[in-house]
Amino acid sequence: MHQRLDYKKASPTTYEAMLALKATVEKSGLEKSLIELIQIRASQINKCAFCLYMHTRAARLAGISDEQIFLLDAWRESSLYSERERAALAWTEALTLLPEQGAPEDGYQAMVAQFSEAEIASVTLAIVLINGWNRISVGFNVQHPTKPKLVEA
Repeated sequence: MHQRLDYKKASPTTYEAMLALKATVEKSGLEKSLIELIQIRASQINKCAFCLYMHTRAARLAGISDEQIFLLDAWRESSLYSERERAALAWTEALTLLPEQGAPEDGYQAMVAQFSEAEIASVTLAIVLINGWNRISVGFNVQHPTKPKLVEA
C-alpha cells in the first residue's frame, strides 16, 4: 500500500486549518483522556489504521489503561467507562454514523446530563475533527509507521 497524495504539500492551508481545529479542541478544557477515547472510537468506526495507531499510543500517555483501549469497541458491555465517557462515546457514534441513525434525542440528553453547553460544543467539535482526519487519512491511504513508536500526547 502506498499513500495516494501528500495532502500537507498539496494544500498546506487545508492542513493548517485542521491543525487550528485541533488546537481549539486541545484548549477546550475537555480531559485529554476523553478526547483520546472519542478519537479512537470514531477511528474504529471509520476503519482508519493511521489514526488508530496514533491515538492508541496517545491514549496510553493520557493515562488510559490498555483494558479501556482494548474494550472500547464494546464500551456498552464494559464497566470500565464513566457515565461522562459513555455519553461522549454514544454521541461520537451517533455523529460518526449520522446518515444511518441521525442524532437521537436520548443521546443528546445523555450529553446534557454530563456536560455543560460549552462542553457539548467542544465534544461535538472533537468528533467533527477526528472524522475529518479519518477521511483525509483513509481517502489518501496515509500509512502508519511499521516500527513501534510512541507519540507525544
